[in-house]
Amino acid sequence: MAEITQLIHQYLRHNKKFPLVFCPGCGHGIVLGSLVRSVHALGLAKDDVVIVAGIGCSGRIAAYVDFNTVHTTHGRALTVATGIKMANPKLTVIAVMGDGDAFSIGGNHLIHAARRNIGVTALVLNNFIYGMTGGQCSSTTPEGAYSHTCPQGQLESAFDIVELTRAAGAAGVSRGTVYHVKELDALMAEAISRPGFNLVEALTPCFTQYGRGNGFKSAVEMFKWLKSSCLPVERYEKLEDRTGKLPIGTFVRRDVDGLETRWANMRQALAAKKGGAA
Repeated sequence: MAEITQLIHQYLRHNKKFPLVFCPGCGHGIVLGSLVRSVHALGLAKDDVVIVAGIGCSGRIAAYVDFNTVHTTHGRALTVATGIKMANPKLTVIAVMGDGDAFSIGGNHLIHAARRNIGVTALVLNNFIYGMTGGQCSSTTPEGAYSHTCPQGQLESAFDIVELTRAAGAAGVSRGTVYHVKELDALMAEAISRPGFNLVEALTPCFTQYGRGNGFKSAVEMFKWLKSSCLPVERYEKLEDRTGKLPIGTFVRRDVDGLETRWANMRQALAAKKGGAA
């Protein structure tokens, strides 16, 4: 444990105050640790990593890590990340977003980032609700669930992040949880290292804004729910009754060049026709 703590501190800004700003029982700090361990495992230099964050609780992660970081407006993390990657394809660009940031306000940007297959890793922290802004329902709030903007229960269907991103054409799509930490580390490392657009959905509890209104007596109960409800996709697919179960793991693996690589190849081809350098 001490070695893990020392490792994480190598990647945190020294002028930040702790404990983290997140509420007690929030899983976002676990995702932060997983992100750091994944970058370390891949041997990436801190100066070669860019973290682009949107607005919301998840956006605070960018303030703690000692990488190149950008804190953007709500729903626009992927647009900024796309510009950074196209301007300097050598950088490892990771967009950190919440479910409201990525799939509600920024939903259109995410669909087109996946379609273009830009070489960015999208890390979506899904807690099923707008946490920082007061507990409004998001596009991933489960049907029937309580939120401050649907006190009688959510009437709309929730987005399935995995299926939506798969249909949009992403090179890689995976889902993990903050209970299954080692698996989450591996999913992130795999996504960061694969060319093209890769999305990792990290299920993380928000007891303050979601759990208390939906029958959970404590944050610990929410972690126990993750443990009992989520299982590897290989086991999930063999179930006859999948009620109340969620698959985790990698759902899409495609070996395709990212948009920035195809753009560079086009420039070289055009330059060759003209007899000059790209």
